[in-house]
Amino acid sequence: MVALDESIIARLKTHGKTFEVFVDPDAALAFKRGDQAKIENILAVEDVFSDAKNGDRPAEQDVLNAFGTTDAIKIAQKIILEGELQLTTEQRKQIQEDKKRQVIAVIARNAINPQTKSPHPPARIEAAMNEAGVHIDPLKSVDEMVNLTMKAIRPIIPIRFEEVKIAIKIPAEYAAKTYGSIAKFGNLIKQEWQNDGSWIGVISIPAGMQDELYSLLNGMTRGSAETKFIK
Repeated sequence: MVALDESIIARLKTHGKTFEVFVDPDAALAFKRGDQAKIENILAVEDVFSDAKNGDRPAEQDVLNAFGTTDAIKIAQKIILEGELQLTTEQRKQIQEDKKRQVIAVIARNAINPQTKSPHPPARIEAAMNEAGVHIDPLKSVDEMVNLTMKAIRPIIPIRFEEVKIAIKIPAEYAAKTYGSIAKFGNLIKQEWQNDGSWIGVISIPAGMQDELYSLLNGMTRGSAETKFIK
């Protein structure tokens, strides 16, 4: 159980009332994200408040109307999962930084410049985000933030999510050891082993992964792999 002076407030507004509990900031956030934990270990006080800072408690009937129980543990669980966490400044900043990196990575991996058919470098995506004034909400999922970010930066840089198809031919001396890595890289649409032992295939991958694929092929075949972009 966290000390009261180290706790933050989790708040849920429902049925026209406000309900609050004191919680461990890190443990509550982890629990909200899906980690398993005992609520007793997350709470600073096993009690429910209408105004935690002032120590005001809600009327019992209001609690029953909102939660169907007066069990503080069950109520606290619902407040943490469905309500808002009053994150510390340091915690909020760290989450925003981590989530921003994740958003940039997802976009860089999956998006393309439709005019050039080339991936956008992460630095360009970040610059566009900064120019568009994208605000990273620490409580929104990465998927939600990716969608919001894409809408915000489209007026600034040409960008869209797209899959590309690439035909690959691997010489016989490298085919056996390279094939497995290629097959795991994306969706292998078709493949064929040639009489001379070489391998050819067509793979579908997120557009932003092209450079990563070419780097893999060059490294495993010493630059001898042949590739062709299929429109």
